[in-house]
Amino acid sequence: MTVLVTGGSGLVGSHVIEALRSRGAAVRALVRPASRAAVERLGADPVPGDVTDPAAWRAAAHGVRGIVHAAALVQRRCNWERYVAVNVEGTRLAAQAAGAAGARLVHISSVAVYGGSGAYGVDPERRGEDSPFLPIAQSDFYARSKRLAEAVVRDAAGGGLSAVALRPNVVYGERDRLFTPRLIRVVRCGVVPRIGPGTNRLSCVYAGNVAAAVVAALEAPVSDFRAYHVTSDAPPPLTQREFFAAFAAALGSRPRAIPIPVGLARVVMGVLTSRTLARAAASFIIGENPYGDDRARSELGWRPPFTAQEAVGRTVRWFVKNEKPGR
Repeated sequence: MTVLVTGGSGLVGSHVIEALRSRGAAVRALVRPASRAAVERLGADPVPGDVTDPAAWRAAAHGVRGIVHAAALVQRRCNWERYVAVNVEGTRLAAQAAGAAGARLVHISSVAVYGGSGAYGVDPERRGEDSPFLPIAQSDFYARSKRLAEAVVRDAAGGGLSAVALRPNVVYGERDRLFTPRLIRVVRCGVVPRIGPGTNRLSCVYAGNVAAAVVAALEAPVSDFRAYHVTSDAPPPLTQREFFAAFAAALGSRPRAIPIPVGLARVVMGVLTSRTLARAAASFIIGENPYGDDRARSELGWRPPFTAQEAVGRTVRWFVKNEKPGR
């Protein structure tokens, strides 16, 4: 089986390539020139192009059995039009390419599609995949574009496309450029915050376990459009205290925990983290995980291959090995 992957040099996409190659699948990666070497090292055949280019999609998708669309603008200072071009129209081209090839499309969506500002409250309402969508702030280009992108996939499935959307939450792992390196820097500094009692269960998932869900979604006998949460490594999710402790142990560090009241933490983080996704990550550390992923486990047969402890160890070893001198 040949599978096309977009975003192959990114966090989720790179782990998808590794997972597919470990199962003997042939993998193509639609990449820009700067990412060619990265996907080749992972074992994928690079196809030059951009997700906004219809001709590149036609060339890359010819003859494939599956398309994994992981490419997206996440945390870049771009205008709304650019988010639409990449995240929405790029997804439309992915759906069209999958339809033309007769391939299943696995779209990497996000729990950001639900909207609302209280997703990670101290005692949040549980959210299933069929929970209603709430309003999204106009300034949250990422969440707005991901909701529209998922709607594109849903509409295409209504026309006969075989499609699945996976909704991860905060993803960590090797090659992460956002959340994981910041977390490692905090743990290494010798002092970590303990917000509230530290017993809230975090909604975070290792990229390798997301990749396993992708493989399951490519193979599962799913008809019509289905969306799935992929939001934890092994039940129950790690608590805030356990999450920091796991990273500290893997780094050989013994940081001192500084208790911070939840209310104060929200105020401080609201001031210090101006970017939308940084605010979301801060909220996730404070609050309780509202997202269950039982549907993915029961319908897709998804079994995360890595425990949280194994995942943290793999992540830290990669960052230590690949960090630049002087950092």
